[in-house]
Amino acid sequence: MASTHAISNFDPAQTLCRQLRANIETVIRTNNEGINWLLTAFLAGGHVLLEDVPGTGKTTLAKSLAGSIEAKFSRVQFTPDLLPTDILGVSIFDQNTQNFSFRQGPIFTQILLADEINRASPRTQSALLEAMGEGQVSVDGKRFALDPNFFVVATQNPVEFHGTYPLPEAQMDRFAMRFELGYVSADDEMDILNSQQFSHPLDSLSACMNEDDVSCMRIAAQNIRITDELKRYIVSIVAATRNHKGVQMGASPRGSIMLMKCAQSFALIEGNEFVTPELIQALAKPVIAHRLALNSDSQFSGGDAEQIMHEIVQNTPVPV
Repeated sequence: MASTHAISNFDPAQTLCRQLRANIETVIRTNNEGINWLLTAFLAGGHVLLEDVPGTGKTTLAKSLAGSIEAKFSRVQFTPDLLPTDILGVSIFDQNTQNFSFRQGPIFTQILLADEINRASPRTQSALLEAMGEGQVSVDGKRFALDPNFFVVATQNPVEFHGTYPLPEAQMDRFAMRFELGYVSADDEMDILNSQQFSHPLDSLSACMNEDDVSCMRIAAQNIRITDELKRYIVSIVAATRNHKGVQMGASPRGSIMLMKCAQSFALIEGNEFVTPELIQALAKPVIAHRLALNSDSQFSGGDAEQIMHEIVQNTPVPV
C-alpha cells in the first residue's frame, strides 16, 4: 500500500520540490547544495545547524524558506543574558481575572531562526531540547504543542569563540544536519551586488506553496522506497562510528533514523523514487559528523569528525 501511494504521489511532490527550490534561488542565487541540504532536513522533519562566518546568507536562507511556503517566521538573537522564558514564553498574572495567563514566546512559530545559538548559556540552550526533539514545550507544568511544521535553523560562528558556550552533545544530536554555505565565487558575488543595488530580493519574494503542499512533499518523502540492504548499510556506517579508534562517543540510533529519513527526502529532491547508496554517502557527513565526540588523542593530533566520516564511508562495504 505504501509503495503504491509513493508512486502516485511522487510526480506532484517532485514538481513542488522544484518549484520551492527555484523560488528560494531567486533570493539565494548561489550554493545549490546549501539549499538542497536545508530542504532535505526540512522535509525529513529535522532541524539544521548552519556553522559559518557572518555575511554568507544564513539568515537570508531561512527567511527565503519561510517566505516561500507562507510560514510564520521568528528570529531570536542569542546572547549571554537571554533567559529560557525569553524563548518559551511566560505566565503573566491578570488582575481582572485573578488568574495567570500564558504569553507565548517566539518559539511558537513555524520557522525559528536561532541566531548565534552558542552565545546563550547552557540553560537557555536546553530550552530548545524538548521543542526540537518532541515538538512541544513544557512551561509551569503544562505542555504546549508546537506547529507540525516547526523547524529550527540555528547558526553559529565557527571562528569567534569569545563569550560562547559550546553546544552539548545532547543538543547537537537534535540537529538533523550541520553544514556551511561558504563564500561565493567572484561572478556570483557580482550577481549579488547587482540584485541588491536598489532593493533586497526578499522584499519581492512571494510564496509558491502552502501548508498542504508541504504535507504532500513530506508524505512523498516518507514513502520513497529504501531497501533493507540500504537500511543495513546505514546501520553499518553509524555502528562504525562507535568503534572508531578516534571517537570517544559515536552516533546513536537517532543518527541512523535521521540518515534514513534525510536520504529519502534527498531522493525526492533529486527526482529519484528510491534511495541509492550514493545518496547515503553524500549525506553521511552533514548528518552524522556533528554527532561524534572525538577522544583526546584524536583532538590533540588535529582529528576531524568530517574526515573520520569520510574514512568510514570509504571503508564500509556498499551493498550490491
